[in-house]
Amino acid sequence: MKKKKITIGTRGSKLALWQAEFVRSELERLNPGIEIELNKIKTTGDMILDVPLAQVGGKGLFVKEIEEALLQNRADIAVHSMKDVPTEFPEGLHLAVICEREDPRDALISSIDDAGFRIKDFQSIPTGARIGTSSLRRASQLLSIRPDLRIEQLRGNLDTRLRKLDEGLFDAIILAAAGVKRLGLARRITHVLPFEISLSAIGQGAVGIECRIDDEFINEAIAPLNHRDTAICVRTERAFLRRLEGGCQVPIAAHAIVGMKGAEGDQPAVILQGLVGSVSGDRIVKGQMEGRPEDSEKIGIALAEDLLGRGAKEILDEVYAG
Repeated sequence: MKKKKITIGTRGSKLALWQAEFVRSELERLNPGIEIELNKIKTTGDMILDVPLAQVGGKGLFVKEIEEALLQNRADIAVHSMKDVPTEFPEGLHLAVICEREDPRDALISSIDDAGFRIKDFQSIPTGARIGTSSLRRASQLLSIRPDLRIEQLRGNLDTRLRKLDEGLFDAIILAAAGVKRLGLARRITHVLPFEISLSAIGQGAVGIECRIDDEFINEAIAPLNHRDTAICVRTERAFLRRLEGGCQVPIAAHAIVGMKGAEGDQPAVILQGLVGSVSGDRIVKGQMEGRPEDSEKIGIALAEDLLGRGAKEILDEVYAG
């Protein structure tokens, strides 16, 4: 591989920069002497902080401007949180790499006093507690279990969200465990929520790399960063989301794993859990589907169609109408 400068397009938040720096360090390790720079780009989602994302509408709120930089050759690769990436790409671009996934679960974070966490775990949340989250997916699932909770909008970067919690604006907040851990703040996590309480967003915890389809040098350079099992799982989840025609901010959740099935436990299989919930949490339609890794996209589509036939279509029609 001949030496060449690579420009990484990224958002400017601490977490986005952590992800971009991770990709840069991996590329430098694989290609000693290569020059890599970051191009920090402000996206629509970064600029609209006073409106719930679900009300902004549209898809790609956190990627559109970065994709424009790729198309205009102001960046060679884009590093994204996979849960922010739409299922369709502009002509000429593709998702080339999905890196190994961090913890995909949601995390409950409560405020701290001299005795430690004020709320010890999810089961200890007091009646009527104020829970901060900007995600309809999280709100739907929490309210389905605890309709007494007061779900309040929480936007901003990780530091901002933690500061609002510490200032007493919320009793607890819900964040993606992966981001909290990547920024070295795992000590702030009160309780990592099991999927029975909060099934994760599509692609949560995974980092994706987007680039121009016809740039052979870049595609070759980043290929070793692809993690096969994570890529299979995330593509399964994204097929589920695509069939539901859902965006990042609708009450849809899914998580896939690669496991072993069969009478002897010797057959690899993709196992996908998924759900669609109403905004109020009064209706949750969930299911599970499994199959061969090479049929990953078919598995996602099949589970989506199963849920649509069991009430998910009516729920989503109401969400989009609202």
